[in-house]
Amino acid sequence: MELWFSEKHSPNVKFSIRVDKQLYSGKSEFQRIDVLESLEFGRFLTLDGYMMLTEKDEFIYHEMITHVPMAVHPKVERVLVIGAGDGGVIRELVQYPEIRHIDMVEIDSLVVEVCRTYLPKTACRLDDERVSIHYEDGLRFVRSRAEEYDLIIVDSTDPFGPGEGLFTREFYGNCYKALKEDGILINQHESPFYPEDAAACQRAHRNIVESFPISKVYQAHIPTYPSGHWLFGFASKKYHPLRDLDENRWNMRGIQCKYYTTTLHKGAFYIPAYVEQLLRSVE
Repeated sequence: MELWFSEKHSPNVKFSIRVDKQLYSGKSEFQRIDVLESLEFGRFLTLDGYMMLTEKDEFIYHEMITHVPMAVHPKVERVLVIGAGDGGVIRELVQYPEIRHIDMVEIDSLVVEVCRTYLPKTACRLDDERVSIHYEDGLRFVRSRAEEYDLIIVDSTDPFGPGEGLFTREFYGNCYKALKEDGILINQHESPFYPEDAAACQRAHRNIVESFPISKVYQAHIPTYPSGHWLFGFASKKYHPLRDLDENRWNMRGIQCKYYTTTLHKGAFYIPAYVEQLLRSVE
């Protein structure tokens, strides 16, 4: 008998992966957590039945949410990461020696525990001495911070359930307050393709535009996410993601990526016409 994992991407579209075996299934006070193994995508994590990452394509998401701001900001020393219980963002960040401290705020400690056990490729650097893990609500955590961080990365789940508060105007306003005078905010911005996801993109973009003087959107192509077309938000008090990109400085680091390059960085901000129109309508 064949076993398949299926996720509904729209009322009329499902995405399915043939599963070899289930490695873990459990329920925290916040959500259901499953880790499965597939022949095509390796191990993958789902929360409440929604795909979070697979071993085969997670590098795309984690490289694009991390290296884009790091190639723009001239000196990131303190970072706040909200969500990211799988550890992929941390794995990318700790490659930068100038980063002195990373606060990671994850509401669900079981997610981190499960990823440490079953997804060591992403959770491999959570024990770095510069990382402090806080198991609490990211919305509540950021309220108490002021002019503390050079970079905030919001690696949240979808805008419902435990991650719903991380897409509100209040949250983005608190992120603005928590950043230093030249700070950058990066968030996952959902997919613009299916109508329900596109509406979530618009809501997030409207709230960020109202909070930050510079607000841009960039894209990546992630096969296991709805439609494969995924957006990220780049918001800043000072730096423009293209004009302030320092290609030579980043390339001299010698960081080995499988997806991100500084050439791709520039192209990622040239978004399709339908996405431009979608976002412009709420600006």
